[in-house]
Amino acid sequence: MTMATITLPDILAVAWFVGAWLIYSIVIEKTAKGKTSLNSLMNGYRDDWMERLVARDMRMVDAQVTAALQSGTAFFASTSLIAIGGALTLMRASDDILPVISLFGQGALPSRQLWEVKMLGLIVIFIYAFFKFAWAYRLFNYFAIMVGAAPPLEERDTPAARAFVQRAAHVCTDAGRHFNRGQRAFFFSLGYLGWLLGPLPLVLTTTGVVIVMWRRQFSSESRRAFD
Repeated sequence: MTMATITLPDILAVAWFVGAWLIYSIVIEKTAKGKTSLNSLMNGYRDDWMERLVARDMRMVDAQVTAALQSGTAFFASTSLIAIGGALTLMRASDDILPVISLFGQGALPSRQLWEVKMLGLIVIFIYAFFKFAWAYRLFNYFAIMVGAAPPLEERDTPAARAFVQRAAHVCTDAGRHFNRGQRAFFFSLGYLGWLLGPLPLVLTTTGVVIVMWRRQFSSESRRAFD
């Protein structure tokens, strides 16, 4: 059986993957279209949340919501580490896995070097996701401290309270942005798995991931709830 090495179709497919990720991220975060996405619409609710927090005397609900944000982020951060370990295991077990992968491919047995390159790319994606989730968790921790230091109800109309609302909402929004980037990396990692079967599957799975994420941000039932 022939040994497959990296080819021009592989390079073009990876370029499609990277380009799709970058363009999607830019559209979501930097363009006018992105301001109508579900992610951006939720940022307005973060501002409203801080406005209402300083208007409440009892803030147990705010503490519970903050804890939920932290725990969810911690879950994804730990999952990223598990995924990194799994990818490293797949890299080391190439001699056992390559014959199985060839059964789903086009008959050519991938070379060990090509397999290691693919696994290295997957590891890089999960490392990126871990750093995004870890930083989001840290920001939510800072945000929790800010919630605990919120001005009391009787000071809600003071300049200090107004400054707190802006700062806290900004930190919460920034934490959400990094969390979204980490989740986006997870979604694109699913598309990246198509490369294990070849260049064309990588293009198809990447395109499928972009379509699914685009629909959820702009055409899902959740998004239509804001219209």
